[in-house]
Amino acid sequence: MSEAVLVAALRTPIGTAFKGSLRDTTAYDLADRVVTAVAEGLDPGLVDDVVLAESHYGGGVVARHAALTAGLPQVPGLALNRHCAAGLSAVQTAAASVRAGMDRLVLAGGVNSASTAPRLSFGGAGKWVPPSHPDRPDAPNLDMSITVGWNTAVRAGISREEMDAWALRSHRNAVRALDEGRFKAETVPVDTPHGPFEADEHPRRDTSAEKLAALKPLHPEIEGFSITAGNACGANDAAAAVAVADERLGLPALATVRSWASVALDPAETGLTPVHAIPKALQRAGMAVSDVDLFEINEAFASVPVTAIRRLGLDPETVNVNGSGCSLGHPVAATGARMIVTLVHELRRRGGGVGVASMCAGGGMGSALVLEVPAP
Repeated sequence: MSEAVLVAALRTPIGTAFKGSLRDTTAYDLADRVVTAVAEGLDPGLVDDVVLAESHYGGGVVARHAALTAGLPQVPGLALNRHCAAGLSAVQTAAASVRAGMDRLVLAGGVNSASTAPRLSFGGAGKWVPPSHPDRPDAPNLDMSITVGWNTAVRAGISREEMDAWALRSHRNAVRALDEGRFKAETVPVDTPHGPFEADEHPRRDTSAEKLAALKPLHPEIEGFSITAGNACGANDAAAAVAVADERLGLPALATVRSWASVALDPAETGLTPVHAIPKALQRAGMAVSDVDLFEINEAFASVPVTAIRRLGLDPETVNVNGSGCSLGHPVAATGARMIVTLVHELRRRGGGVGVASMCAGGGMGSALVLEVPAP
């Protein structure tokens, strides 16, 4: 079996949905930009497929649109969805095909434009949002603040103060990364109707512990409810992609995909899925938590990474070192691929090592991927 290696890893800057720089830039525009950038310098004749995650975007195949725009008319496209873990699963799907010897080179990632997503209807009954699971009071399928954020905090005994502290750390880490130029190698600017967009705009420089503590809970009618807009992720727009290649092509490798795993629990325990997905993926790679240098655990809500740290015994200083959902934002279908892109570049900046990207996903799902960046 040949190894699957990443030979390119790029993303757009992340915009704040509805009012940010990408508010009038469609998912097609974002996908076209990042796929074209990832394909640059690669032999078009080697590219076998484009796999892009998309979320609530009307059922089209954005990947094929991007392939054509990138000058790859002979390359098909695949639309993939695993809710929040879709971008992560797109890369896993590409790696599986390469390792199986079915494809030589696949461009994979995800795209999300909350700002321009079409408004769906069901039977002409007005706005409709596809449910992630059968609705029930303890796990409402259209309110992740309860189903993911609150349920996770309650089950793991995570306090409001702990979640706010983690959210503040997230913003500070993201702002530091921006100021130090850590994201420059991984981001490609996007031309928008409002001018060039070159850097993530969601992190808040002016936030503080006091400001986070002053925010009202999202469900004040629920006694003790501790989820706020401050310790939850943002609504965002972005795209991210990697080029997954058969190592036998001899292309310069940024990283090797070692393993991955997806899991599912009861929907009320969605936020606990990284606790199960991470060990499963590491076991498949023949590794342990102690072998990992950096983790990216998506901050759909701050309770999710805090719980994973506590239950898996992780060193907090190895988790989300450049921010995550609370600060950078959570462009749903793109986030998993964005995490991989950031993880690869940060490990390269540090001289190599093992990284794990993991996240929960709607309906009680979760996923993780293990990669290794070689020393220079």
